[in-house]
Amino acid sequence: MIVVFLGVGMRVRRIAILIDGAFFLKRLPKLVEPCFCDTPAATADSARHLCKRHVQRLTNLEGGSADGVWLDHVYRLFYYDARPFQGVSHHPVLNYRVEFAKSEVATFRSELFAELRRKRKFALRLGHTHKEGEWQIAANLTKKLLKTRNWLDRMEQVLLHGQAPPNLTAKEEQELVKLISAWRELRHGDVRLGLRQKGVDMRIGLDIASITLKQQADTIILVTGDSDFVPAAKLARREGIELLLDPLRQEVSDDLHEHVDGIVGVFPDPNTYSNPNGPET
Repeated sequence: MIVVFLGVGMRVRRIAILIDGAFFLKRLPKLVEPCFCDTPAATADSARHLCKRHVQRLTNLEGGSADGVWLDHVYRLFYYDARPFQGVSHHPVLNYRVEFAKSEVATFRSELFAELRRKRKFALRLGHTHKEGEWQIAANLTKKLLKTRNWLDRMEQVLLHGQAPPNLTAKEEQELVKLISAWRELRHGDVRLGLRQKGVDMRIGLDIASITLKQQADTIILVTGDSDFVPAAKLARREGIELLLDPLRQEVSDDLHEHVDGIVGVFPDPNTYSNPNGPET
């Protein structure tokens, strides 16, 4: 019997872990050595490690227990992300055709999804990515490049009306040099097509509600830093579910703090500790 296997008198918990994939992929390189996140297989192992450590801490199974025991406490491990964009566009800086389905990002994501599907008790919840706008310059460069407007009148006088270039003050010359450098240093990664994930947040919220109302778990661990899930968290707590948040060592809003039962984490704080061995799997 499972009670005998786990230990007489030990509480058998039902734990669900919900991982916001885009957030996880963004934060993971800041928390582990590159070898634990540089391939789809390593990233999938790190996701499994994250879940394993959370369950072990909640069930006092840390150290010495058989590897599969922690999974007996798991209802399901959910991983949420969006399928890569499949469209084609023309890059405005490099001047070539971009097939997004063949990009490194799309290939990595697709292989990661395949790796996660092979892991026990993992369930993928995939939204989609659609084109919401045209190519956009990165926000940190936009303000700098918009200063070109200040020079339009002088450019018109010289280029269209054949007037002699105006004399520049030292300050104006310095500003012009910076502006020219900014345009010349513009790289392919400084512009992005206006893509947006759809259906991911909705799936997370629906699963929190479904798990709660069907009483499929007594503890939910949400791996995200997004406060959009506050309404779902409030529902879960009202129905008696323990809802814990793992923001992967990122600061979270007071609103999110208020509506969860605790902030937890299993990866070391990169500001205070570095684990040379990386996460176990």
